[in-house]
Amino acid sequence: MPSDIGKNSSSGCISDSDIAANFDDLHKPLNALQAVGAADHCIYCYDAPCIQACPTSIDIPTFIHQIRTDNVIGAARTILSENIMGGTCARACPTEVLCEQACVYNHGDEDPVEIGLLQRYAVDHLMAEGGAHPFKRGEDSGKHIAIVGAGPAGLSCAHRAAMLGHAATVFEAKKKPGGLNEYGLAAYKMVDDFAQKEVDFLLNIGGIEIKYGQTLGENLSLQDLLEKFDAVFLSVGLGSTNKLGLDQENTEGVIDAIDFIEILRQTDDKAQMPIGSDVIVIGGGNTAIDAAVQAKKLGARNVTLVYRRGEAAMSATAYEVELARKNGVMVELWAKPAAICGSDQVTSMTFERTKMLNGKLTGTGETYSVKADTVMKAIGQQLDIAPLKGFEIAGGKIAITADFATNVSGVFAGGDCIDTGEDLTVQAVEDGKRAAHAINDYLTNEGTHNG
Repeated sequence: MPSDIGKNSSSGCISDSDIAANFDDLHKPLNALQAVGAADHCIYCYDAPCIQACPTSIDIPTFIHQIRTDNVIGAARTILSENIMGGTCARACPTEVLCEQACVYNHGDEDPVEIGLLQRYAVDHLMAEGGAHPFKRGEDSGKHIAIVGAGPAGLSCAHRAAMLGHAATVFEAKKKPGGLNEYGLAAYKMVDDFAQKEVDFLLNIGGIEIKYGQTLGENLSLQDLLEKFDAVFLSVGLGSTNKLGLDQENTEGVIDAIDFIEILRQTDDKAQMPIGSDVIVIGGGNTAIDAAVQAKKLGARNVTLVYRRGEAAMSATAYEVELARKNGVMVELWAKPAAICGSDQVTSMTFERTKMLNGKLTGTGETYSVKADTVMKAIGQQLDIAPLKGFEIAGGKIAITADFATNVSGVFAGGDCIDTGEDLTVQAVEDGKRAAHAINDYLTNEGTHNG
């Protein structure tokens, strides 16, 4: 993929020290004194709205009170009992529109409690302490679950299955576990190889095996899994990126933003990562923001993020959009791609101005051009349904019941491959946790060993 980036690459023209500063932790962790001060700000609401706003229902006032009383390990256990990937979620979840937005202080003139930073403080403290895993594997049930995909949903399901006494084998297509936590989040959100450290921590419960290079529909057969395992959980995520539908979309320099983010995350020497001088990112979600900000941090001269609607319609949070602007990204609204220009290499893009007319987005006919040697597409991804023959698909995703069961007996699904309404790590973790309990009920009440 790096060879597809613009020929006017600015790789190598930014110093190692600048790269280190640019990709340093986005949010500095709290020290002990700061954590106690932040915890003191919480008034421990009855029926706390922050709990209701958390997809994993962490008892936030309790863990904050535990930090305040110097029971940091206890606070971490409170967090991890509901969200085993609480470390990543503390770093990357949009707490500003979840728990912190629900904080009662938002109704007055005070800042909300720094829930995300407090959560990180507690979880990081427990992981740094080492020692025994905070949760024990349940008594062996003799049941074995196959999990397809080692992303947040799959790993969460595996961990909760282990707590319930079931063995779990996770089949992962890539070389590393973690899914989007490892491959899809901006490097400045996940410094110090935290995604892998978190997976290692999670696996310490025991009873979980991960097999790599395993792709459903290629070298992994669903029928074989059903024959060899007692239940199957699909957490395959989303595969192909949506297309712009324009001529010359395969022109050199036109790439998928998610591929750019993945390769950057796996690159040790970011100073040598190629990036164009004039970069366009198309999209309005967090992936678009992550790609645009990182392009700027790599040294791109001009980065323009273009979105077809207004800012209020962007799926990226207001915080993320402002982060892009603070990093020098030009945010262009009310414009849609009209043409990719350039023969062998992209040289510019033409956009058409848009507006809402009778409740429908429409072009105005007014066009303009933006110079570019790199164009990144971040307009959403699609589920690869080819290996899912026989499954009911609804809205382009796997249809499930309230207990995460698919229409195929013994097969459950969760994460981005189902339509939960929230494309978030924290929601995927909750899906995996709840699915593990649903699978446990199935195995206890109906499932029989097939192997």
